[in-house]
Parts: sequence; structure tokens; C-alpha cells
Amino acid sequence: MDRSSSGAFSAGGFGIWSAMEWKGRLKLLEQLRQMIYFLKGEITYSHAPLAEALERVGRRTQGPLGDLFANAATGIYRQEGEGLQEIWCRAVNGLSKGTRLPLTREDLDQLSHLGEHIGYLDVDMQERTLQLYLEQLDLSIDYLRSNQRERCRLYASLGVMGGMLLVIVMY
Repeated sequence: MDRSSSGAFSAGGFGIWSAMEWKGRLKLLEQLRQMIYFLKGEITYSHAPLAEALERVGRRTQGPLGDLFANAATGIYRQEGEGLQEIWCRAVNGLSKGTRLPLTREDLDQLSHLGEHIGYLDVDMQERTLQLYLEQLDLSIDYLRSNQRERCRLYASLGVMGGMLLVIVMY
């Protein structure tokens, strides 16, 4: 296989990878939304303390998002003199460094800012804060869903066409 044909396959693969990233981000944000609903229920209806609510939600969900919630709960239980904001930000930073996730920097920033407001408030304010974050998530999810078909086609098509252009230029 010569360099031009391997470049064509690479470009096509990149287009398909980009489409898969779009779908992966959508799936991860939908999972996060479900977890925030669970957290809201644990706090609002079960009246569970925040650490316990985070732990329960973290155990209920597999994968890096479950680990995020479990790690935040562990940090709260340790009581090392840090506020929830520092504990949550450290857990979110660990999430972004641990495994390659299809989340954007904006997604991670919004998730990180959630920790700034949730730990110091009464139950009603925690519920409102979680509701506001859920609304932000819904906007992102709606955008991803409404543009999924055209973006995934576009990424795959551009990857293949870019690969063909590379073959033409190389010859």
C-alpha cells in the first residue's frame, strides 16, 4: 500500500471518528443528565446529605461519570479541609485526564461550575441549581440531536473526500 492510499484511508477514518465522537458526546451528556436527575431526587426526596447522594448515584452508574460522582463523595467523606468546589473540580479534572472522553471543554467547564454552587446551599437552592444545570444540559443535548444526522454525514463525507483529494494531489 503506498502513502497516498494510506492517507486516503486515514482521512476517511478521521471523518468516521469525528462522527463517532459526536454520537459519543450525545450519549455521555444523556447519561450525565440522567445522573443529575438521580442526584436531584436523592437530595430532594430522600433528603440525603450531598456526599451520600453522590455516592449512591455514582454506584448506580458504571463508567467514568459514575467514578466522578463516587470520587467526589470520597473527597467529601475524607474531610481534608477542602470545600466542595475544590473537591468537585479535582474530580472533574480527573475525569478529563483519566480516559479520553468525547466531551468538549465547554461541557467540562459547565460540569465543573456545578460544584461551585451545590454544596453550600439549602435543599431548595440545591434543587434549583441542579434544575438550572439540567436546562443547560438539555440545550446541549437538543442541539446535538437536531444536528446529529447532518453532522455525522458531513464528517464522514468530508473525510472520504479529503482522502480522495489527498490521493489526487499525491499523484
